[in-house]
Amino acid sequence: MKNLFLLLFCCLVTFSFKADSLKLDKCECNNIPLYGKVQFVESFPDFKVQFVESFPDLKVKFVDFFPNECGKWQIVDDFPDFKVQIVEYFPDFKVEIVDDFPGIP
Repeated sequence: MKNLFLLLFCCLVTFSFKADSLKLDKCECNNIPLYGKVQFVESFPDFKVQFVESFPDLKVKFVDFFPNECGKWQIVDDFPDFKVQIVEYFPDFKVEIVDDFPGIP
């Protein structure tokens, strides 16, 4: 009985975190807005992303100035708003790089 309870509890916790992490209606993940100054890191990211060419969760445009709208990212080396790690498997969300119309597809 204890093993069944422990298994159900672990499943509930696992699925609740994954379902709550990406909020597309607010353009945020883990309560961090998905726009602003981004730093690409190899470890300790705020979230993990996978770059794709189709069916993205977010369309991103890299800009030099004013990353103040959903999907606009400015690459920086110091003082980022959030840190991103690029992965091939198990991302927090999938990203497509675009030249026009960044944001939620």
